[in-house]
Amino acid sequence: MSDTLILVDAEDREIGYCEKQETHVKGLLHRAFSIFIFNGDTLLMQRRASGKYHSPGKWANSCCSHPRQGESLEKAAVRRLEEETGICDCTLREAGSFIYRAEFDNGLTEYEYDHVFIGEYGGDFTMNPEEADEMKFLPLDSIMENMRINPEAFATWFITALPVALTGRER
Repeated sequence: MSDTLILVDAEDREIGYCEKQETHVKGLLHRAFSIFIFNGDTLLMQRRASGKYHSPGKWANSCCSHPRQGESLEKAAVRRLEEETGICDCTLREAGSFIYRAEFDNGLTEYEYDHVFIGEYGGDFTMNPEEADEMKFLPLDSIMENMRINPEAFATWFITALPVALTGRER
């Protein structure tokens, strides 16, 4: 966790930088992104790796991360999508954004201005075992039903980000 994160205000204006671990210990608002890769009525989901610093083993969207200092959100999203899934030929567009805050049992706090990107892709992907223990396309109706009956199986941000992605898909 040696990355430097971009700190932002509630309007997503850059206000500084902080090391990733310190940012999460102090619960500082920082810029992030979540990527949702659809294939028709399915969504590429990942079950977060058991070694992740928070939300291990929880189901989440296709990819999520933070842009680097001096890196645009769009370039960061394309870079991380390839690093986490091996997908390098999928057009992404921003569907919206939201702010969320979640405190975890390990003392870390996720406080993010999260930009939601969406794309349509039906090809092959390669799971990065440092990021995920499992990755697969799942039917949207099944995801929605599982969120309703078992919300604790999903990463905190996913429950808020999925509706943003779905609304963005309709535009």
